[in-house]
Amino acid sequence: MRAPGLFSDTWQCAVHGTVHPLQPVVPPSVEALGVVVHRSQVPVWMPWPLPLGWLFTGVAYAGDDRSGGRATAVACSGPGPLGGPGELLLIAEELGVGLGARYAGMDGPDPGPHMCVDKPPQAKVLAAGRPTPLWHVDGAPPDRAVFAGEARGLWLWAIAWPEQSGMLMYDELVLTDLREAGAEVDLVPCGALSPRILG
Repeated sequence: MRAPGLFSDTWQCAVHGTVHPLQPVVPPSVEALGVVVHRSQVPVWMPWPLPLGWLFTGVAYAGDDRSGGRATAVACSGPGPLGGPGELLLIAEELGVGLGARYAGMDGPDPGPHMCVDKPPQAKVLAAGRPTPLWHVDGAPPDRAVFAGEARGLWLWAIAWPEQSGMLMYDELVLTDLREAGAEVDLVPCGALSPRILG
């Protein structure tokens, strides 16, 4: 990947052309979350309130200082619906960024070709007060459950580990865009950094 320079004012990849670089991931804290929230041009989705026993365990974004965050990923961890630990990543991104596909373990930047939207959605969330259907995304590794849909004109990915933790998506989670949460962000309980967010 080439940094902006004399011939281009954007980050360039030899294969994909113009790209939005993934910024370094820092340990989860209210301050780290605040930095991403203030820089982001897309929603920063988090289940709010968090499911019982769940913690915020990381945040990442793709973008640069000039364009701001064009994709965000928030990690949460807690007890899985069938016992054992569970992890959930929520990604919001503009078309063609590819951050969700990276975490889903898939080729191609967008989930569209891997979703069967002719059938009813397999899950629904309430994203910023709006019912939001999510479809199962085919082609991901078997260790995770991957869902995707559209919220606010952008891709919304939900990726759960292990695969059985995808049952969380059938409970109609309530997602809040933390850019609109105000002082509530200060109340987010933080856990240890999730290795999933490191990609």
